[in-house]
Amino acid sequence: MSRRANIERSTLETKISVTVNLDGHGSSKIDTAIGFFDHLLSAWSKHAGIDLDLIVRGDLHIDQHHTVEDTGIVLGGALEKALGDRSGITRFGHAYCPLDESLARSVVDISGRGYLVFNSVRALSNAGEFQGELLTEFLRAVAINGKFTLHMDLLRGENQHHMQEALMKSFARAFRIAVTPDERQHGVASTKGILV
Repeated sequence: MSRRANIERSTLETKISVTVNLDGHGSSKIDTAIGFFDHLLSAWSKHAGIDLDLIVRGDLHIDQHHTVEDTGIVLGGALEKALGDRSGITRFGHAYCPLDESLARSVVDISGRGYLVFNSVRALSNAGEFQGELLTEFLRAVAINGKFTLHMDLLRGENQHHMQEALMKSFARAFRIAVTPDERQHGVASTKGILV
């Protein structure tokens, strides 16, 4: 079964095309026109082991909000589509990732229900030209549209680049574990018989 998906979405605020392959090798071609956001998405792709092609054109003359949030909406939708009925996946995953002084933890449940819990010891702010406070908007949009539960905690950190990258890498590693096929799992990993 192919676990690939392509979605295109065009609004008055953004135009986005995304292709994902859950069984890829972490290769990516990303252009959101926001350099550090591209860097975060490339790190996520690499550490999740998911091939990601993503082109985003947004109304950056206003600010970055629509571009960042809409990227999460479309990427989440593509992940949900690629997962199909979620049959045979591990379902749960968790990971801690450090980056120098920063440490982040992510826990994922491919539950069929989108939800984000986010806690941070420090407020996220600009890293390069990226408006870091928008990272939670991206994460919420990915989780809701991907229909998975995501708990994230930034446990320590000082440098904005390190903090945000540690968060994305921990999310990537947890997601990778959760979507990995489990040969002992027949059907979906739920006593209900469905993930909703």
